[in-house]
Amino acid sequence: MVIPPSTLPRWAPTPSPSPAPAGFDGVVVEPPLPAVRAAMEDDPGVFLTWEDVSVTVAGSYGREPVSILSGISGHAAPGEVLAIMGPSGCGKTTLLDALAEIMLMSTLSVREAVYYSAQLQLPETVPAAKKRAHAERVIREMGLSDAMDTRIGGRITKGISGGQRKRLTICIEMLTRPRLLFLDEPTSGLDSAASYHVMSHIARIAAREGMTIVAAVHQPSGDVFELFHSLCLLAYGRTVFFGEAAHATEFFTQTGFPCPNLRNPSDHFLRTINKDFDEKIVKSSKATRKTAAEAIDILTQAYQSPAYLEKTVSKIAEMKQINGGASFRRREQASFSTKLLVLTRRSFMNMHRDIGYYWMRLGVYVGIGLCLGTIFYQVGNSYSSIQTRCSIIMYTTALLTFMAIGGFPSFVEDIKVFKRERMSGHYGVAEFVISNTLSATPYLALIAVIPGAMLYYLTGLTKGTDHFAYFVITLCMCTLLVESIMMIIAALVPDFLMGIIVGAGVQGVLMLNGGFFRLPHELPKPVWKYPFYYISFHKYAVQGLYKNEFMGLTFPSDQLVQANTTISGIQVLQEKLEVEMGYSKWVDILILFGMMVIYRLIFFVVVKIGEEVRPKMRKMGRK
Repeated sequence: MVIPPSTLPRWAPTPSPSPAPAGFDGVVVEPPLPAVRAAMEDDPGVFLTWEDVSVTVAGSYGREPVSILSGISGHAAPGEVLAIMGPSGCGKTTLLDALAEIMLMSTLSVREAVYYSAQLQLPETVPAAKKRAHAERVIREMGLSDAMDTRIGGRITKGISGGQRKRLTICIEMLTRPRLLFLDEPTSGLDSAASYHVMSHIARIAAREGMTIVAAVHQPSGDVFELFHSLCLLAYGRTVFFGEAAHATEFFTQTGFPCPNLRNPSDHFLRTINKDFDEKIVKSSKATRKTAAEAIDILTQAYQSPAYLEKTVSKIAEMKQINGGASFRRREQASFSTKLLVLTRRSFMNMHRDIGYYWMRLGVYVGIGLCLGTIFYQVGNSYSSIQTRCSIIMYTTALLTFMAIGGFPSFVEDIKVFKRERMSGHYGVAEFVISNTLSATPYLALIAVIPGAMLYYLTGLTKGTDHFAYFVITLCMCTLLVESIMMIIAALVPDFLMGIIVGAGVQGVLMLNGGFFRLPHELPKPVWKYPFYYISFHKYAVQGLYKNEFMGLTFPSDQLVQANTTISGIQVLQEKLEVEMGYSKWVDILILFGMMVIYRLIFFVVVKIGEEVRPKMRKMGRK
């Protein structure tokens, strides 16, 4: 997969046949930053080869497995653009996935998304001003000048179009001029002029800098088709043609399916092999009409003949010899501390702008805090207030943590962005976990302080700044801990509806074993007390808050049992609530903090080994 840069082909597309559309005016493909250029000079190009790639998926309800790709072989060289074409559902995207959903933060603008990515990918030696200028230059190259300050948009807010999202993703990947780039339908959603200018810029960069580009393209215009150096034409999982794009028309003519005059060759190819509307509409050179299925069989057999297939096989063997087992040196990126700072700033901004992340929850908490405060207004120090205080503590803790599930959809989007950027090598798991914790903590503290203060003072819980501070710290720690659990669930269950169900189930089980609904001695020892009672964070949160609330208080005893006597808070804790009094309430806080760290480490491990375990599980499932 290595070739000296000096021997790279320098093929460039023809000049644009039409005026540049809006956003492309005056765009010139400029050389990369000096630091990137230096890395490229030391970096050889990539020869990509694949042989007999087959992909099958398990059939549903006991049906036979379905073949998506069957024995696909091919190659791509530096300085060239390989186009993968075929009808919808032919396996173009599956082939790209086998060799390599575009996710972007919806709250960022185009400029911010590219600039943050530049800060993560470009070396530490590049000044911030040059990174910003380089980011804006790449944006202009992709014709996004007019949308620089437009937010990307997502499920709540409207933003840029689908075609602009495609180009934005290309911008992010082109920042460092990668050796190998996969593009899944980069021209979808664009008009013919914009499609041509996007692909011509990509082709120029590939030719000048020795990049290997593989693009799945759906129905390109004639001008765009002329930009492709090689063509891989697929039809329902089989190779119909592979070779130089300029030779495809000749291949179809020789097999009896000539391209009519004045027709776009790519349109002719796709019309010939599309059997979704399989009628006898394909006219061969012998004045006979054949169905698309028959045409596919004829073309596939012709390609499998030695005259064509051996060219591909020999080229693959030649590229393997050029490769020679050489290894690649990883390009220099930003330092760990810089990545951490950039990710924290970006995550904080995303949380601030996404109303569904924390702001809606804060509004709900404020409303419920007012409800709690008025329903349990000034509970007093009567004997019945003991149970009332316990109910307030448990309900507040349970609700605050349970409502954390509401932010799960936003967090799933973050996880998807993280996985895509991690697979692209932008940063690692540690940076993501730490930055997410740092950026979320201020919002969680706000959620704990504002509703917490309202219900704490309205209900008349134990007075004292230290008691209130402990109350707020515990609530904040619980929400951080629950978000750690939801991080693990998001990594394992990427679908947000299923994730919400799983998260609710996990929290429901932990809540039941927290020592409120049933006292510790009443819990069945197998399973529910050992281990669930001791691994439930509600146990430590509630016990710590019980100690914070009852220690130092006295209550009149139950008049039905013994009149004119009092009961101390210590007695309530030991005899009625069965709280473990062998350690301080601050130990409960430390335990909660430790559990939060452990859950974040579990998330770290799950993500680290996920890419290795999931393929093995899929293979076992197919067997």
